[in-house]
Amino acid sequence: MPERTVPPFRADHVGSLIRPDELIKARAAAERGDISAEDLARIQQAAIRDVVRLQEETGLRLVTDGEYNRQSWQRDFLLKIGNVKPMASQLTVRFHSAAGTRDHTPPSLQVVGKLSRPAGIFVDDFKFLVSIAPPGMTAKVTIPSPTVVHFRGGRGAIDARAYPQMDGFYDDLAAVYRAEIADLAAAGCRYLQIDEVNLAYLCDPELRRQVAALGEDADALPRTYATLLNAAIAGRPPGMVVCMHLCRGNFAGAWIAEGGYEPVAELLFNAIGVDGYFLEYDSPRAGDFSPLRFLPKGKIAVLGLVTTKSPQLESKDELKRRIDEASRYAPIEQLALSPQCGFSSGIGGQAMTVADEIKKLSLVVETAREMWGAV
Repeated sequence: MPERTVPPFRADHVGSLIRPDELIKARAAAERGDISAEDLARIQQAAIRDVVRLQEETGLRLVTDGEYNRQSWQRDFLLKIGNVKPMASQLTVRFHSAAGTRDHTPPSLQVVGKLSRPAGIFVDDFKFLVSIAPPGMTAKVTIPSPTVVHFRGGRGAIDARAYPQMDGFYDDLAAVYRAEIADLAAAGCRYLQIDEVNLAYLCDPELRRQVAALGEDADALPRTYATLLNAAIAGRPPGMVVCMHLCRGNFAGAWIAEGGYEPVAELLFNAIGVDGYFLEYDSPRAGDFSPLRFLPKGKIAVLGLVTTKSPQLESKDELKRRIDEASRYAPIEQLALSPQCGFSSGIGGQAMTVADEIKKLSLVVETAREMWGAV
């Protein structure tokens, strides 16, 4: 099978990687004021150089900064949007893991005035990454979906004086993303990933009930979010690949949402103008592969068959069997392989060691090479 010349690659990964202890300690020290911002930046950049080397040595064709530039996959980006502030969430989510379940009310966001983008958010971080990316490797940047600004608080978390009509809110939010994406493109970005949790959450009956309790229409939201996402990436330059990661929640081996992609699959694959989808398929909670029948020609489904929620290594034969199973619904040339989520969605959010992480990434590379003849 011909080698893919553009991302997503046959062997890919979602983005976040396990942070070294030195970086975690440095972030805590910077928050206490014990070290300067310059010292933190130096330690962070050294750690990113190391994790870039790790990805190169594993045989991957993409490289990320491991999300070492942030505390959390979402909040470091979203709280830099003008007039977005933290607030207590009105949603209660239940984390599931091998150890059992626990209820958690995650922090959320509120919009207290007109949205703006005072400065580039991850642009300088990306410039550093692309400056150290090895020849032949494609630098990828990940950003949280704009839907996160709305989902947990709904209309009640959006300042009604600034936005008496929700159309204005969505328009301004999309404009913030378009400006960031334009600057990332100018910095050389050709591979962008949007981390989208809420479309997957809307496949879970319990979370749909909670959304309804906030006064939102769980049936209408996927279409609203599709329109927002399309507006956010409108105007991206030719040659920039945009993918979406559909996540059901990830922290220290635990997850939130359950349920297959069927309720949103047709809209997801055909109404949202991205090039590829990172889909979680590491356990029965993700449902079967039948939603892939809606995948149109020209788009890639990256199958997240290797779990980041446990250090136990999957069988290469089992991964190949599952890829073959998925190919009953979408052509194998439109499929790829990755871990099901990031390895560390936030500080303290990993379920294994760096050695385990390397084994998982190497398994993805080896399996892809044997399955497709290339990575």
